[in-house]
Amino acid sequence: MVPVPYDQRDGFIWFNGTLVPWQDAKLHVLTHGLHYASAVFEGERAYDGEIFKLTEHSQRLHKSAQLLDFEIPYSVAELDKASREALRANNLTDAYIRPIAWRGSEQMGVAAQMTKINVTICAWDWGSYFDPAAREKGLRLTIAQYRRPDPRTAPTESKATGLYMICTIEKHRAERAGYADALMLDWRGQVAEATGANIFFAKDGVLHTPLPDCFLDGITRRTVIGLAKQRGLTVIERAILPEDMTEFSECFITGTAAEVTPVSEIGPYRFAVGDIARMLMKDYAALVHPAKAIAAAG
Repeated sequence: MVPVPYDQRDGFIWFNGTLVPWQDAKLHVLTHGLHYASAVFEGERAYDGEIFKLTEHSQRLHKSAQLLDFEIPYSVAELDKASREALRANNLTDAYIRPIAWRGSEQMGVAAQMTKINVTICAWDWGSYFDPAAREKGLRLTIAQYRRPDPRTAPTESKATGLYMICTIEKHRAERAGYADALMLDWRGQVAEATGANIFFAKDGVLHTPLPDCFLDGITRRTVIGLAKQRGLTVIERAILPEDMTEFSECFITGTAAEVTPVSEIGPYRFAVGDIARMLMKDYAALVHPAKAIAAAG
């Protein structure tokens, strides 16, 4: 079945303060954000009608914009309200929500002080980011050629569109080779993250995860660290070299889209889909679906 292109779907999009028909949410080809990647975005998920960690996402959107030298013309509270409006307008309870803010078409060139800052929020039904069967067995990852940049060369703390250019290239390269995704190293050659998710490893009941000093410290990442500590697990944030992966028994990735997904293979390294990954998958599902967890417990 051929999916409906995203610009031809039905529904409504929150666009600069107003809900507009989905297919009317357009911008000009000379938009600064299109030419110079002067745009920041978020990825959010709604479960049972509630958007998970919504305010944290709205706050991060503001921070990302500030790092790109512009201000979002809506407060965090207004963005929260708009995300909920977009969800309700499309009659969704379980959905993916995408806020994005960008510089408009009022000025063209590297300088962009006169551009208007636009904001849209879209919500749509988007199931598992990875194939459910592959998630059950553990994803197969290759090792990317491009590396996450030195923070002195890019605003790596931001969720900026331009930072994902190399992720798209590596995701395509991985899928062409039969893999689900790619593990990216950083400019120092240390393990960083997958193309759109943070990564964790387990050894002797202890979790190890790279320090997010040149890539996004994900909201899901922080949530899973909290869940692990509630279970009494030790979590060590540290530099991890590729050869260190021989020492680990389990591996999984985390992200709003990926949620908690086990990994069985990264290049020459192999991992079991073990008890820690399964436990944290279950704990995360219970956290985002509290009503279902209570019903199951009862």
